[in-house]
Amino acid sequence: MASLAATVPSQRKWRNPSALPGFGLSFGFTLFYLTAIVLIPLAALVIRPLEIGWSGFAEILTDARVLHSLELSFGGALVAALINSVFGLIVAWVLVRYRFPGKRIVDAVVDLPFALPTAVAGIALSALYAPRGWLGAPLMEYGIRIAYTPFGVIVALTFIGLPFVVRTLQPVMLELGKDSEEAAATLGASRFQTLRRVVFPALTPALLTGTAMAFARAVGEYGSVIFIAGNLPGISEIAPLLIIIKLNENNYAAAAAIGVIMLAASFVLLLGLNLLQTWTASRR
Repeated sequence: MASLAATVPSQRKWRNPSALPGFGLSFGFTLFYLTAIVLIPLAALVIRPLEIGWSGFAEILTDARVLHSLELSFGGALVAALINSVFGLIVAWVLVRYRFPGKRIVDAVVDLPFALPTAVAGIALSALYAPRGWLGAPLMEYGIRIAYTPFGVIVALTFIGLPFVVRTLQPVMLELGKDSEEAAATLGASRFQTLRRVVFPALTPALLTGTAMAFARAVGEYGSVIFIAGNLPGISEIAPLLIIIKLNENNYAAAAAIGVIMLAASFVLLLGLNLLQTWTASRR
């Protein structure tokens, strides 16, 4: 009995108690929920193209129309995410560091792409940038056409991706404060040196996260793009629209094949961004 009692404290010493007990049950529920909501639908998406075989999958993959739509979807999403990474950083900096009249209104406007239905956003953008729109008409005088071109796709994707960057950066900027900047200034650092060595290294992981989220959101965007894009095959047709076209033709296997291609490409790009974020955070 004495030896048994002596072993009990040592066993308790190795335990890692949690504030919320029931790890086994909660972990099992997490796996079940992720499997039912995420893994099973994705598995069904991957299995469906097997109906057409590898030859049919390769034929869809090498189709010029499919390749152009994928190029526009991923290329436009990447360009829009990079634009948002720059201007989203500026917007977040202004909202956190400065006080000005109407700040709360500006802060609320940032969230409009979240709340506004994407179809409504697409109609508004197409009316604004159409050849006879408020912004489209002045731009047409200089030979710049936005609506019904790939530039319109980028504008729509930039519109829906901005909040992801701003809302990801704001909490980090609030936590960062001004103490580190003031300390750098007292040590003789210039404003550029303070930004390069103090501010930007602290914001880089959050900036990469927001950019990745904006990119992932833009890749699969449909509602806000179809109105301003014009949907011309080989010019302004995006991959999600091509999937809808295949579904309307009752060609479910081809639609699933395009979806698998988008899934694989998105996974690789997001994995690369996450690895870059991890590497950047490890160097801090």
